[in-house]
Amino acid sequence: MQHRQLEAFAAVMTSGSASRAAELLGVTQPAISRCIAELERELGFSLFDRIRSRMVPTFEGRMFFREVDSHFLAMAKLEAAAARIREFGAGELKVASLHSLGGRLVPKALASFQKAFPRINVTLQVQSSSQVRDLVASGQFDIGLCSEEVDLNGVEHQHFADYRMVAVIPRDHPLAVRVVIRPEDLHDQPFLQLDFDERLSRGLQDAFATAQAKPRVVVDVEYSATACALAAEGAGIGLINPAAIIGLDRSGVRVLRFEPALHFRKHLVFPPGRPRPQLVRDFLGVLAEVRNRFALQLDNA
Repeated sequence: MQHRQLEAFAAVMTSGSASRAAELLGVTQPAISRCIAELERELGFSLFDRIRSRMVPTFEGRMFFREVDSHFLAMAKLEAAAARIREFGAGELKVASLHSLGGRLVPKALASFQKAFPRINVTLQVQSSSQVRDLVASGQFDIGLCSEEVDLNGVEHQHFADYRMVAVIPRDHPLAVRVVIRPEDLHDQPFLQLDFDERLSRGLQDAFATAQAKPRVVVDVEYSATACALAAEGAGIGLINPAAIIGLDRSGVRVLRFEPALHFRKHLVFPPGRPRPQLVRDFLGVLAEVRNRFALQLDNA
């Protein structure tokens, strides 16, 4: 049983005659008749009664047409699904991000992406870097953004961005008039201790040791945005990732350069051994554009 035979049969059933079926399919009438005859031989029953040059469907022919019609409907669904996959990938995008990028940068990128692809279902989860890595490694999520300290074995990965550490200082603090903050400036100052990764923590400790400076830790915090909020309330001084506070109210703080230069390094992670569909590649393009716009804002801040 060949597709062209089923196509000829369906065309006769819907058009009412072999001649009109031939016109619909762009073939000759003898070709239609030949296809119908071949199909009848294979099926073992007649599909039409030939009555005065007319083709009248038999009972068996009408029963068989129901099945053929279902077949063509299923084929149409498959073709539509294939078109969606060609254009959008799976039709669903699942993104996981660490908190410092999941508060502003990633949501802004997803909003832009949704405007371009409004029919795509998008999921965003904001988790710790280790949880982001696990969600992607297991194949549950398509893309992850995490810090460099996580174990990158078992995932494909690439560098995403580096963000230079900045100081957030209460606006009425004496140090707020400075242009640059150095380790020695923070000696015995109330300090909002961020949960740094190992590399950053070691670099900061070395900087303080070289300057013989020891800040007075008053609050341990997990997120840069929290440190910024605490600084705005006068609780202390924080050293944070500037990308985490873009768009936040900073009227209560000054954001100042910190020297020596220390950077928060972020990575993109992907499920292992899986080709990246067009949908993921499209989102990565949008994400890169937003990252670059954020970088300009940080440079001009």
